[in-house]
Amino acid sequence: MKMDTTTNNLQKRRLFKALLPGLAAVLLTGGLLNTAAAQDRTLSLDEAIKLGQENSKTLKLSQAKIDQAVSEFNQAKDKALPTGSASFAYNRAQIPANTLELGAGDPIHLPTHADAYLGIASLSETIFAGNRLKYARQSTDLLVQVAKLDADKDKEQITYDIVNAYYGLYKVLQSQKVIDENLKTVDAQIKQSQRFFDQGLVTKNDVLRFQLQRANIELNGIDLESNRKVINFNLNILLGLPEGVRLNIDQLSPNDQTLGPLASYIDTAMANRQEVKQSDLRTQAAEVNIKSVQANLSPTLAASVGGYYVDVSANPIPQSGKFITPLTAGLTFAWKFDGLWLNKNKVAEAKVQRDQSVISKGIITDNIKNEVNRDYLSYTTAIDKIKLLQTSIAQAGENNKILQSKYQSNVASATDRADAETLLYQAQINLELAKADAGLAYYNLLKSTGKLTK
Repeated sequence: MKMDTTTNNLQKRRLFKALLPGLAAVLLTGGLLNTAAAQDRTLSLDEAIKLGQENSKTLKLSQAKIDQAVSEFNQAKDKALPTGSASFAYNRAQIPANTLELGAGDPIHLPTHADAYLGIASLSETIFAGNRLKYARQSTDLLVQVAKLDADKDKEQITYDIVNAYYGLYKVLQSQKVIDENLKTVDAQIKQSQRFFDQGLVTKNDVLRFQLQRANIELNGIDLESNRKVINFNLNILLGLPEGVRLNIDQLSPNDQTLGPLASYIDTAMANRQEVKQSDLRTQAAEVNIKSVQANLSPTLAASVGGYYVDVSANPIPQSGKFITPLTAGLTFAWKFDGLWLNKNKVAEAKVQRDQSVISKGIITDNIKNEVNRDYLSYTTAIDKIKLLQTSIAQAGENNKILQSKYQSNVASATDRADAETLLYQAQINLELAKADAGLAYYNLLKSTGKLTK
């Protein structure tokens, strides 16, 4: 009985050792699958845009620029506040030669040293300076608005970059799905042709023709996978995700927006584009600069008050009869009249800068009109392509069915059969790419009209 127990235990240990590598492999595979699953992430377009905006370093830098502009504006306002200063000084004078002889009289003996304390406190306020401080505040306020529009423009660009990459990944993934379906179809054709070859109904060349078709599809799949990795990596960087995350695309809704007249989109762009608003602000800033330069001809008027503490005793603590405290108040009127002949060229330069800003707005307006027109036509063209490709797929599908039937009846050649399948496969890929292009073209139109983030 004891021998049987020992034998059973030995068999169990041997069985466990035999199963151990398999169990380890199962556990390892399960761990890898869990890790891979944890690295996969499916995102909708809205989720991707939100995530990218939250993690964008560019937008954080734009906000820092706004904060800087606001700080400069506050500094310009501070210049209108009174200026003040206070100081306290101690002076000691040593007088080695301290005797003065002034003729026949007794000599005058001065002390060997003297101490003095001097305290000064002053406060001044500019009453009038030709409105230069007012113009400085207006100018910096305009710069704050320009900085905010820069941030809006950066936000639109970041959003567009995410949309572009998202659609690029979508195109690749959809193409990979089409390739997978076509590989299944071609595999079925290879099996069928091999069966026909075994029955002596077709030649070996027919089998090789389908195998070559499969190899070509696989080559396209390799290129697509390489493109997917590149786009996936770039999109992870844009979204602030770890580089190893494999992104999957939520199903995109079809873009079949009905467009209005082109003129309405151009008007929308003129009202919403940040570049137009910035151009208007820069023109206003140039106008303010002209006034500021002209204000250099104006005189200034300032008021000031001051207090002094003068103590000639050795003790810094005030003692009765040992110190005086003069108080002053005054008005200062100043005029740099050399501006009458030195300022005119500065004014001329400021006016040239204003004219340049006006001309720049005209150039910007023309470019925006061209951009809106291009994106408008691109979207309408993309919609037309989708309609045409849908018809092509229907025709290619019908042609494929006919040639499949003919090939099964040994009427059509393997080349004709493979060509029909290739045409259908290419039409399917083209349709998926056209749908993605139409979606991206619509977002291009939103961007060119300034409504991508609104």
